[in-house]
Amino acid sequence: MFDRFTDRARKVMGLARQEAQRLNHEYIGTEHILLGLVQEGSGVAANVLKNLDIDLRKVRSEVEKLVKTGPSMVTMGQLPFTPRAKKVLELALEEASNLGHNYIGTEHILLGLIKEQDGKAAKVLTNLGVQLDSVRSEILDFLGAEPQQTEGEKETATTSKSKTPALDSFGRDLTELAREGKLDPVIGR
Repeated sequence: MFDRFTDRARKVMGLARQEAQRLNHEYIGTEHILLGLVQEGSGVAANVLKNLDIDLRKVRSEVEKLVKTGPSMVTMGQLPFTPRAKKVLELALEEASNLGHNYIGTEHILLGLIKEQDGKAAKVLTNLGVQLDSVRSEILDFLGAEPQQTEGEKETATTSKSKTPALDSFGRDLTELAREGKLDPVIGR
């Protein structure tokens, strides 16, 4: 499942599991993933959250207000993801492919978290006074990517662009050159 994840993204998922265990939860939810992102500390998502003045202490206290710690018991084995956490991972994959990336990094996970607005992580960020749209634009600025276009904008952009940009930049259109009379005559065929 995590084969396309970067090392940092894998670390985030491990930290999310640790946070779930620390809170004595028998599941990994969006709130644990958010805690993992903040705790990781050096990825794109962590830097974006730092820029938005979000730190581990604030997130942890907000999560603890929102969800209570579970009964003190040791959970052995793998912790399952909640349906919302699974949705976040699907959205992260979708965001990565929309940006043309063949990997899933911490930035994609954070984009997935804010896109799943019904999750506890989005609620935590909102409670901390963060506008979810500003998180998205901050990530895209950090990556140097353009914001997603609407359907109408996509259609006009695709009609003006060539279907073969690599071929256009590295090749020569011999048909066009022949029309313009710029090809040397071929003798002896």
